[in-house]
Amino acid sequence: MVAMIARHVRRTYSRRVLGPFDGFAGCFRLDFSEKLFRRNYRDPVLVSCTDGVGTKVKLAAQMKVYDTVGQDLVAMSVNDLIVQGAEPLFFLDYLAVNKLEPQVAVAMVKGVSDGCLLAGCALLGGETAEMPDVYAPGEFDMAGFAVGVCEYKRLITGSRADVGDVILGLASSGVHSNGYSLVRAIVKRRKLDLDRCYPQLVADQTLGQVLLTPTRIYAQAIVSALRCYKVKQVVTSMSHITGSGLEGNVPRTLGSHLNARISRAAWQVPAVFRFLQEQGGVSEEEMFRVFNMGIGYVVVVRPHFAETVREHLQRAGEQVYVLGKIVRGTGRVVLA
Repeated sequence: MVAMIARHVRRTYSRRVLGPFDGFAGCFRLDFSEKLFRRNYRDPVLVSCTDGVGTKVKLAAQMKVYDTVGQDLVAMSVNDLIVQGAEPLFFLDYLAVNKLEPQVAVAMVKGVSDGCLLAGCALLGGETAEMPDVYAPGEFDMAGFAVGVCEYKRLITGSRADVGDVILGLASSGVHSNGYSLVRAIVKRRKLDLDRCYPQLVADQTLGQVLLTPTRIYAQAIVSALRCYKVKQVVTSMSHITGSGLEGNVPRTLGSHLNARISRAAWQVPAVFRFLQEQGGVSEEEMFRVFNMGIGYVVVVRPHFAETVREHLQRAGEQVYVLGKIVRGTGRVVLA
């Protein structure tokens, strides 16, 4: 299995990765001075994150689709990491299975490798644990660990957010990796067919394919946008929209004296959420508490630079919406 995953791991390597593949630990150069790849830091801060994919792995195991959740795994950590303004450096994965099946493990690692390429980081190492006493046949779980770096003076903590700042929302690719306990409950209760193409959803995609769409990785678009401003710090706050939705995540990077006023009319909620809401009889408030509802990442920008940042993110391939503004308040999101 280790030999089979080697090519997927090595394709994520840059000149900053040192040592042989399959060592006991991975080595990564923080500073390096080669002319073409110069990257040195004056006052570096390491930023780290860890996360999993949640019960989306149950759906993947049920459908025997193993490569997409690898991208989910990278996304869940890397999208958190860039919120602080950090550049992703490297990623490590942990896979736990009932019984090691090399082809299945390779598919999982390939997905992780795909995610690392999208994030611009190296897959520096990992571990695969075979635990038949813990996991039933066919079951598995995965966890990921990301490390990035940011100049101390460029850290984004939300402390500079102020009244009048513009809130930009980046479109999600679907449900991402949160709310799958509710998703699976709806599928089971309504006896929905994961292999069926429902007319309310994306054409030519089964329900299972729609639900296993990988989490979008925003790293390269965000990092490139931040690099456009060498001196000015025009982005004042960012949020990765995961479990608890907009209302639970945007306030995490705002002061307690501010509210984020967001217009629900600013974007069209993707069909998959309306399909799940209708099938499950879920209230609008609960949908916004559980799911991202089509907005996977939020960027708060100084008013004068909002249009320029929006255009840059769009050129980088993101679908960007102007969601609203920052106003005085009590540290919460107001959906109007």
